[in-house]
Amino acid sequence: MKTSTLTPDDYLKKILTARVYDVAIESALEVAQNLSTRLNNTVLLKREDQQPVHSFKLRGAYNMMAHLNATQLKKGVICASAGNHAQGVALSAKRLGTRAVIVMPTTTPRLKVDAVRCLGGEVVLFGESYSDAYAHSLELEKKQGLTFVHPFDHPDVIAGQGTIAMELLRQCPGRLDAVFVAIGGGGLIAGVANYIKAVRPEIKVIGVQMNDSDAFVQSVEAHERVTLSDVGLFSDGTAVKQVGEETFRVGNALVDGYVRVDTDEVCAAIKDVFVDTRSIVEPAGALSVAAVKQYAATHHTTGQTYAAILCGANMNFDRLRFVAERAEVGEEREALFAVTIPEERGSFRRFCELIGHLPAFGGFSTVRNVTEFNYRISDAYHAHVFVGLTTTVKGESGQIAAHLSQHSFDAIDLTHDELAKEHIRHMVGGHSALAKEERLLRFVFPERPGALLKFLSLMRPNWNISLFHYRNQGADYGRILVGLQVPLSDDLAFAEFLSTLGYPYVEETTNPVYRIFLQS
Repeated sequence: MKTSTLTPDDYLKKILTARVYDVAIESALEVAQNLSTRLNNTVLLKREDQQPVHSFKLRGAYNMMAHLNATQLKKGVICASAGNHAQGVALSAKRLGTRAVIVMPTTTPRLKVDAVRCLGGEVVLFGESYSDAYAHSLELEKKQGLTFVHPFDHPDVIAGQGTIAMELLRQCPGRLDAVFVAIGGGGLIAGVANYIKAVRPEIKVIGVQMNDSDAFVQSVEAHERVTLSDVGLFSDGTAVKQVGEETFRVGNALVDGYVRVDTDEVCAAIKDVFVDTRSIVEPAGALSVAAVKQYAATHHTTGQTYAAILCGANMNFDRLRFVAERAEVGEEREALFAVTIPEERGSFRRFCELIGHLPAFGGFSTVRNVTEFNYRISDAYHAHVFVGLTTTVKGESGQIAAHLSQHSFDAIDLTHDELAKEHIRHMVGGHSALAKEERLLRFVFPERPGALLKFLSLMRPNWNISLFHYRNQGADYGRILVGLQVPLSDDLAFAEFLSTLGYPYVEETTNPVYRIFLQS
């Protein structure tokens, strides 16, 4: 669209008269009790995840569509979207009794495609990216005489999103130091910033972007809109290569500051929201919470009041495993290490005992749990182990690595190593020419201190662990894969060992998967 000449006063009037409540609700503003206690600041959550389409997007979409004339509504509307805006347009069209054509990339998750269809939208799948879908939607707009509903770059869309700030200030008439707003194309922050600065200019408005999708921040730094060559897709709701002309004009003039967050911080924030609300927001919905945490830590604030807009909750279920895996690292509640130990009798047990008696470097007494343990015999003299440990405070991982090294176990801190977190942890193992007379067993260990040491203490000294794989999955028991080198002459003793141990197990030595991928 062409940049408008609307003034802040014009936008204030548009926000005050916006039509959103035919489809939207006044979302709750809730105190995040646990997070507030941890940060020593009051954190308020604006629950846009509670909207009928689980996102704020229907506010702007409906407000724009409600201002169309009868002729435009009769012909119908069209938009390009990978999810939240699409659902907002579809629901708005259903309420207004008009046709809605939604062009979505072919890569759009089935969950979002089905949601749009259930709301009556006519889905057209085209291209591999939003840019492809957007270009195709403009072609269909002209061919079919439809009205394009922009996801962010239109004054009526911006005004609709601004009603969030109107509600927020009414719900929080007292102290409010800053409002944190996720930025994709900029419609939300343009609307929110315009209303807040018109009504309570002392409140800071802080924009939040992913560090790999920061088109708005880069545009602010360059003093003009920039186009990113690529964007990260973890926070797909904010993955925009270029922000809008109008949203940039309005937002750039009013926003007080910006925070960039990374994937691990967002995963940790999703967990924080869940702990306080028992709701799961999508990555874009958690950006604001991740930024509150980073901002409070960076500025060393206490006693402040911050509001975070939870802008969406259209989470893909298959992404939850990744989020859970990375949340503890993002909060630095888990540390990862590569540890080298001597390939000799007793060294594995000595290492486990050292882990069990690690000091609490943060000054807090703690029981430190092993969250992950991966090992495959590969060298006659040294064993390389991938280990995960629970931590209590940020920055503790380096101290743990140093402590292990001081006790003759060379350790490398992998807590912030992307290759280790994303890939290597799943690839430890393989064929080994040293794994002679190996027997492979799947065990169920009780998830309690001493379970592994019991296993090690009952083993015969001449038996060797050649493979060990464990990852804590949050259950009250642990599933562990163990390779043991046991001479054939010790068959009876091994059977007695298993019986005395009392842990449920399944022997997998003849499993073809083991023979293909692990057995030399």
